[in-house]
Amino acid sequence: MLILGAPGAGKGTQSSRIRKHFDITAISSGDILRRNIAEQTAAGKKAQAAVAQGTLVSDDIIVELIRNELDTIEGSNWLLDGFPRSITQARALDAMLAATNQPLDAVVNLVVPESVILQRVVERYVHVPSGRVYNLSYNPPKIAGIDDVTGEPLEHRPDDNPESFRRRLEQYHGLTKPLLEYYRSAGVLASFPGETSDIIFPQIHSYLDDRFD
Repeated sequence: MLILGAPGAGKGTQSSRIRKHFDITAISSGDILRRNIAEQTAAGKKAQAAVAQGTLVSDDIIVELIRNELDTIEGSNWLLDGFPRSITQARALDAMLAATNQPLDAVVNLVVPESVILQRVVERYVHVPSGRVYNLSYNPPKIAGIDDVTGEPLEHRPDDNPESFRRRLEQYHGLTKPLLEYYRSAGVLASFPGETSDIIFPQIHSYLDDRFD
């Protein structure tokens, strides 16, 4: 299963709630990338070289990282966040799953108003090493500016501002519109609208209840 949504739509929050209610392994492409770089795996070294050069990590490297991760949980239910981000990656994922006879059966798409996402993004702080995300309104750290787990400082991304966010959102829609159509045509797309995770999650829960029965 995949989870899609604009930056700040709450994919991490929904993934966490899904994991608590269903027998499913949540996989974040960002977490996989950071871990492989930290562990200096073969694919991680390739990704690190790209990051150091200021270039995007190539589709081939990302696909390799995802393939290696899925191989470790073969036979389990999984929820993938952050991949695919393009039709090219979607086709690569389909080919990967077809080779192991485990076709994709659901794509959860979070539909949150842009005004709500903008407020979330402006109030977002991140613990960069782990990827943990905090929000000053609904998920604040216990101590302002400090990560709850490590006690290390949090960062507010320089591009978490209205102007940069709108550019990122335009880019997201440009990439994701064909991706949504791709999965809609495949009959696996389900969209869930709402302004908060408490509005969206019950819809997802009901949908997955039917899927897991």
